[in-house]
Amino acid sequence: MSTTIAYPEITVICPHGAVNASNAGDFQQEMTKAVLQDKGSSVLVNLEQVESLDSAGLMALVSSLKLAQSLGSRFSLCGVSPAIQIIFELTQLDRVFEIFENTTAFKKACS
Repeated sequence: MSTTIAYPEITVICPHGAVNASNAGDFQQEMTKAVLQDKGSSVLVNLEQVESLDSAGLMALVSSLKLAQSLGSRFSLCGVSPAIQIIFELTQLDRVFEIFENTTAFKKACS
């Protein structure tokens, strides 16, 4: 369902395919593990290979963001396709999440 890549002080999670009710629990567990493992560092979820995202997937992202914020960690998104971006805009979550064009833009913002 996804790949996790750990860099010094940044963990990148790369889900692919559909993020929906059938796999949102596993997705959230993976993000929670990354946030808890690297307290105070950054977690970046790269959504460029995500084809669809439902409300369960959104809730997993929101829950992980809240956890990261409570621990003083940075939790950001990148690679959001136009179809997925519309979901964030309609739910106004584009105002809540820090969204970058790609991993390079995120790394620039971190330095």
